[in-house]
Amino acid sequence: MPAAPSAGRAAVLGRPVTHSLSPLLHRAAYAALDLSGWTYDALDLGPEDLPVLLAGLGPEWRGFSVTMPCKQAAVAVADAVEPLPRLLGAANTLVHTAAGWRAENTDVHGVGMALQTGGVERVAHAAIVGAGGTAAAAAVALAELGAEHVDVLVRAPDRAADVVRVLGALGVAAEVRRLTPGAVDAPVVVSTVPIGAHPDLGGLGWRAGQTLLDVLYAPWPTPVAERAAAAGTRVISGIEVLFWQATVQVELMTGQPAPIGPMRAALDAALPG
Repeated sequence: MPAAPSAGRAAVLGRPVTHSLSPLLHRAAYAALDLSGWTYDALDLGPEDLPVLLAGLGPEWRGFSVTMPCKQAAVAVADAVEPLPRLLGAANTLVHTAAGWRAENTDVHGVGMALQTGGVERVAHAAIVGAGGTAAAAAVALAELGAEHVDVLVRAPDRAADVVRVLGALGVAAEVRRLTPGAVDAPVVVSTVPIGAHPDLGGLGWRAGQTLLDVLYAPWPTPVAERAAAAGTRVISGIEVLFWQATVQVELMTGQPAPIGPMRAALDAALPG
């Protein structure tokens, strides 16, 4: 790979971003790659702020990690959109190129690697709880792991249209189901709902032999993760999604292989326990 520029700026943007561990991971990568002229910040911005932000930036800006609620807006403002974010209608990464800003999505890689490192190598039947942009990314990751049927569990079935569309485009059968007690019967479940919606997940019903990936990581454990673990379900934290999607972002922004060991060490040192 060609050497990274001697100086560069990057940041995570969204609202809120004060809790984000992305700065920790990217700064650890820069240190390990000896990119002493690179900085990584956190910008509290809403989707309406993106056009003005990007229009006013200089060439020293190399990329952005994009979190909620800006993922859909990132696709709209990009000069070029890769096939994956185009399919999802959401981008979690913006990369500065000679032709402008390119939208990428590394959430799919993050979800897929979190599941695989957590012991899920193949899955035929899975479930997704929620129907936002991360749910659509989870749909692609599950399809890549061989899913043939995915249950989409939501409070309002009419909100599941985007996830069903993505699954259909991938040739995966989808069944939309309401969040009701005992609704989870798939062996692999990915929960993508915000912490405020966790009270609605109280009666889902968990059992030994299932695997739950909760894409949240702060606070941890989440209420649904605690209930699932108490029932004997194998639980994977969303911190794994954050970690693996960040490794790809580092490569996209710097052009260098992500230093997995130093990034993991920095993350482990920052986590309680």
